[in-house]
Amino acid sequence: MGAGISVFAAEGETAEFPGLGDIPEGCVASVLVHLDPVEICRLAGLSRSFRGASSADYVWESKLPGNYRYLLDVLGEEDRLAKATKKEIYARLCRPSPFDGGAKEVWLEKRTGGVCMMISSKALSITGIDDRRYWNHIPTEESRFQTVAYLQQIWWFEVVGEIEFRFPPGTYSVYFRLQLGRASKRLGRRICNLEHIHGWDLKPVKFQISTSDGQHAFSQCYLDEPGTWIHYHVGDFMVAASNEPTRVKFSMIQIDCTHTKGGLCVDSVLIRPSRSRKVRSSVPNGG
Repeated sequence: MGAGISVFAAEGETAEFPGLGDIPEGCVASVLVHLDPVEICRLAGLSRSFRGASSADYVWESKLPGNYRYLLDVLGEEDRLAKATKKEIYARLCRPSPFDGGAKEVWLEKRTGGVCMMISSKALSITGIDDRRYWNHIPTEESRFQTVAYLQQIWWFEVVGEIEFRFPPGTYSVYFRLQLGRASKRLGRRICNLEHIHGWDLKPVKFQISTSDGQHAFSQCYLDEPGTWIHYHVGDFMVAASNEPTRVKFSMIQIDCTHTKGGLCVDSVLIRPSRSRKVRSSVPNGG
């Protein structure tokens, strides 16, 4: 009996068992198509079949938004990427890319493939922006557009923007990225000048969005936490189909003329697939 067990063990040690590399690429691709892009890239190193399946157009086309060719056209990349794989196209669209003269950026979220957009303060209509007694465009490394609109002091505060774009179907949130105070660096350390901040604790700022298909959203809040970039939620809108562009208008106002307000930086407007309502920057107050 002992000899029989020994022979069986020896045969088991020399027997060849199928491994991950023996799974057909088509079967692997059928599994990968249900995972998110980050997981697909992680599994690519498991074996040759996983590596091949992780680059299949069949897998990556399911991750691209249905209007990805429209995005390529907006960015002027359609001809250059005509022969690219779907994985290469996905990677390209995940990089924030400027359009409309550099005043706007669009990109895909790496994990979800959702379309995000950022609109510079220079693409917004700001009351009094041409009068240097009230506003200045100041350079800063803390903006992806390398500049923000800084309010020194004004009675009538109004910032309005509009975008017409073919968003993929889904629900989107709109945010204004704002900071109370003017940040700079001294001896390599971030500091924030809070000297001109006033008026924002007396009345709330009102935010509003409306769309070309009749959607409306309204919110209001007091601006707070000086020295920190904050994304203030304006509202949400829904897109049912991407074959027609959606026009979205957004605004923030504080027009109570009983007092002045100042010391505010307006960086940009962010549009992205809806999730958490409150998003804070990781840049703390260094002053």
